Amino acid sequence: MTTYILLLRGINVSGQKKIKMVDLKCSLEKLGLKNVQTYIQSGNVVFESDELSKSILIASIESLILKTVEFEVPILLFEAKEFKLILENSPYLAAETVAANHSYFVLFKTPAEDSLKQKLQSEAFLNEEFSIASACIYLKCNVGYGKAKCNNNFFERKLKIQATTRNYKTMSKLVALSEVLN
Repeated sequence: MTTYILLLRGINVSGQKKIKMVDLKCSLEKLGLKNVQTYIQSGNVVFESDELSKSILIASIESLILKTVEFEVPILLFEAKEFKLILENSPYLAAETVAANHSYFVLFKTPAEDSLKQKLQSEAFLNEEFSIASACIYLKCNVGYGKAKCNNNFFERKLKIQATTRNYKTMSKLVALSEVLN
């Protein structure tokens, strides 16, 4: 069995695209996924599956969600070990940054083109820092994410990809939940 972490993008925000996590959990279990656990209402799921093909799992989950809630939801799927490495490789894990809730992860649905990443690298904003990796952008927002110019939509526009953002606390909790299953 492989442990996976599933992230849904843009659900339960400002009353839009509502999906109850208890309903999502039940639907995913009916799909045959094992030990399904959700974390908070923003679409974070940890589960196990015998299916080794991420593309098959993604297609099955996307189809299930569309059929269940009748709207499309971009999803990102990571193997738990891959997700843990993303967390551990952040350059913004200093205790004061984490304690102040200034460390964020903009996770890519698909890889961004190198030329777009290089162009983005030249951008700079007051009170914000970012570092581009292969699967995500590590983001430090010194005045909080709510006031950040470098938000999820900004990075999606610049890199021409779909992405979803999670804070350090959520990333850490998902890693901890996945390690319980291993």
